[in-house]
Amino acid sequence: MILATKQEFSRFLAETERRAYKQALFAVRDEHLALDIVQDSMAKLVQKYAGKPLEELPLLFQRILQNTIRDFYRRQKTRSLWTTLFSSFIPRNRETENEDYDPLETLETLQPGASSNFADPRIQLEQSQLMDTIEKAIETLPPRQREAFLLRYWEGMDVSETAKIMECSEGSVKTHCSRAAHTLGRILKKDGIEL
Repeated sequence: MILATKQEFSRFLAETERRAYKQALFAVRDEHLALDIVQDSMAKLVQKYAGKPLEELPLLFQRILQNTIRDFYRRQKTRSLWTTLFSSFIPRNRETENEDYDPLETLETLQPGASSNFADPRIQLEQSQLMDTIEKAIETLPPRQREAFLLRYWEGMDVSETAKIMECSEGSVKTHCSRAAHTLGRILKKDGIEL
């Protein structure tokens, strides 16, 4: 078994980059996101498989690229779900019409006793009750599910980072997150909150 030299590894990455970018672009339809996905995939390949033979690199890289694309969609789906849920409780005004507006960031200011730009006490009460319900639901999760869920979806870490922090496999992270999302969905639905 002959390991790839640094030059061969670099040449492989250079030859693969354009095709990988096209694959990612077709998948996510955004140039910047596609570049990020390709860069993340290449970084993972270098970090984990720099000592592999040249003939193994194409398969390894494709597996990493596809997993990175899938991870992107999982994050987007979950973030979209939470953003949609939260935005339905936040009044629309000039600030929230801005396309860069993120309702998840606004919720930090909606804690009891915090000052808020929203003058309607009824809306503040609804938002406070929603946050209490969500926090209580998260508290009911088993510790490993809660840890994985918060790291992935509230902190925005990827599967690999989460696995390193939790000292477990990436597959375990995905399982914990999936179970946590199903449990939270069930609890919130029981409380009358449809996702």
